[in-house]
Amino acid sequence: MTVTNDLERLQRLLDDAGESLSTHFFSASSILHGLLRRAAEQADESGSSELHRVMEDIAGAITALQFQDMATQLIAHTSQRLRNCADQLARDTFGDDEDGTTVVEIAPLRPNPVTQDEMDAGSIELF
Repeated sequence: MTVTNDLERLQRLLDDAGESLSTHFFSASSILHGLLRRAAEQADESGSSELHRVMEDIAGAITALQFQDMATQLIAHTSQRLRNCADQLARDTFGDDEDGTTVVEIAPLRPNPVTQDEMDAGSIELF
């Protein structure tokens, strides 16, 4: 149970960091889109190419946020599995009591909620 509590704390930390990063990236992306439009209107090619590079960096950061989301799903899945194991051990050790049969939450059916294990370049879908 200590491990599941640690995983829940880790989950909250990842959620907070992901939310903060997401807010900042969307804000920066919005500002950069405005700057790109102005650079295009002024035909400023040097500024435009630098802004495009910054947009690519932001896109890479957003990809990392998507992996943070997958890590969060995996932590939640692992937590459920650990709780199921702890419940089964408790039931097997202590048995049923006068209140009735011990209830054990069903373990997740899928072995792994996410299948991606590396970050590849590609299109970015904002979530």
